[in-house]
Amino acid sequence: MSIFKGKSLVILVVTLALACLGGYWLWGGKKAELKWKTAAAEKGPLQLSVTATGTLQAVLTVQVGTQVSGTVSALYVDFNSKVAKGQVIARIDTTLLRAALSDVISNLEKVAAQNLQAAAERKRSQALFAGGLVSQSDLDQAVANADVAAANLNSARAQVDRARINLRYATIISPIDGIVLSRAVDVGQTVAASFNTPTLFTIAGDLRQMQVQASVDEADIGKVNLGQRATFTVDAYPDSVFAGKVEQIRLQPVTVQNVVSYDVVISVPNPDLKLMPGMTASLTIVVARKENVLQVPSAALRFNPWEAMGLKGKDGKGGKGGKWAQGGGSDGTDGSGGGKDSGKSYRQDSAGSPHKPDTVSADGKAERHWAGKGRKADSSGRVFILENGKPKPVRVTTGLTDGTHTEIEGELQAGTEVITGLDVPKTGGSPAQSSPFGMPRIGGAGGGGGGGRGH
Repeated sequence: MSIFKGKSLVILVVTLALACLGGYWLWGGKKAELKWKTAAAEKGPLQLSVTATGTLQAVLTVQVGTQVSGTVSALYVDFNSKVAKGQVIARIDTTLLRAALSDVISNLEKVAAQNLQAAAERKRSQALFAGGLVSQSDLDQAVANADVAAANLNSARAQVDRARINLRYATIISPIDGIVLSRAVDVGQTVAASFNTPTLFTIAGDLRQMQVQASVDEADIGKVNLGQRATFTVDAYPDSVFAGKVEQIRLQPVTVQNVVSYDVVISVPNPDLKLMPGMTASLTIVVARKENVLQVPSAALRFNPWEAMGLKGKDGKGGKGGKWAQGGGSDGTDGSGGGKDSGKSYRQDSAGSPHKPDTVSADGKAERHWAGKGRKADSSGRVFILENGKPKPVRVTTGLTDGTHTEIEGELQAGTEVITGLDVPKTGGSPAQSSPFGMPRIGGAGGGGGGGRGH
């Protein structure tokens, strides 16, 4: 009986051992296949732009109205008619205006006669007063009557001039050379000029030179300067790109739902007359541009391989996830001689821009290059390249960026592949797989030394 129990115990122990070995082979022995996303550093143009929307307008637009009331008796132009400065474009019926002119002319003649009579009476009173035949008060009254008559004569003359001006205003003329954009009246329609002048026509100046009035957000207005080049498209010609330049930045802010923007005027040549007033323009203002610069995807400057593999500790440095966390090399280095501290030397700020990393001396010791508190932000950065299948950091100096690509300078050469990301393996939730016993693994056995088995 004891022998049977002993055999059963041996079988149970062997079964458990086999199960442990199988679990280890299945969960721990498999290495996670890491697939790096890369992109080549390239040379080419790079520009920083500000986008906005605006409306096409004529440089000069005039609303032609009338200062007199009456019935429209004639129209000489229509929509899209070309007009010249001083050209008659409409007439208001002048029947009442001519009658008013005749009335004030008659009044002028009456006042002129009264003025002559008052002047004669003043002269006679002065002679009688000299002979002592009239009193001083009679003389004063005669002089006052003559002065009032002279003032009435001047007023009557002004009324005649006003009536003649109103008669001239019945003839509507074009104030500029241009084209009629709109006509607001028809023949026989009555217009009343009281407190507001009614608009009869809208005339645009030469449409061969136009402008775009764009609304630029306050966050971007500081980048816009006079003379900068701008390009835009309109829905009518989606395959055509039109060009202009910044002509005016208006200081008057425009606030809509607590969003502040500023009007920027872009001058646009229109020799073919393809552009029309009122079209919506999708505008791009080039605020900076460089030609033939070395550039990489901006994602390469933000990428951190240890964070991507789930090896970031609480302090932002490499954790205990094996030799990858110590630099990624099979010997515990990052391939640059950095030793076990190499994986802990590169950090990023809150904006994703890397700070200046540690350099490595000839003896393999990391040298810190931190300026301490209050240090100014610099243009230092770093990207990672693959060396022997392992990520290796390369220091660069960043420059102009459009958000997608960033200019760099340094030891990196055009055509060099830089790491931009890491594909998550389909078999695990992340590159840093976990064993069924809760032990993190990247590949190979052992909690801290299996990083050299694969990548």
